[in-house]
Amino acid sequence: MYRLFAALALPEDIVLRLQGMCGGVPGAFWETPENLHLTLRFIGDVPGDVAEDIAYALASVRHEPFELELAGVGHFSTGPVVRVLWAGLRKSEALLALRARIEAALRRIDLAADGRRFVPHVTLAKLADPSVPKVQEWLATHALFKAGPFGVERFALYSSVRAGAARVYEREADFLLRA
Repeated sequence: MYRLFAALALPEDIVLRLQGMCGGVPGAFWETPENLHLTLRFIGDVPGDVAEDIAYALASVRHEPFELELAGVGHFSTGPVVRVLWAGLRKSEALLALRARIEAALRRIDLAADGRRFVPHVTLAKLADPSVPKVQEWLATHALFKAGPFGVERFALYSSVRAGAARVYEREADFLLRA
């Protein structure tokens, strides 16, 4: 079985900027630089033959290169408890179109549609038992964060494996953007 997702890798200078924000919240498990990415479509656990079909389907995706800019920060919560801190993106129709094309390619090979609302973001930290004041302070401190623009010329298929409490992401295949 393979645990897969399609994502955009981030340029090194953007990763360095994001790493500079990682700290100041007790109980946060900050992502390592090599794990920072922008998920386009979480796929989940699939057998090897389906993983091959997914790679072929993603290779069929056509989209012109475009630019993205990171802007702002936010969080995901379970009820009143903040569980994830993230960096956001400036609205991008090109990004939404790429995601729609990826979704369509996966639907053509009978993968179930992703029923979750797409919120473009880069996960920076997962929180176990966060200090509310520290989370609020972090959000306020980084509210005006901006990085980029940067060019998007490819996306990738990644696998994810658990290594203790963490996950290790491996880039399995790259797909160049072209019309």
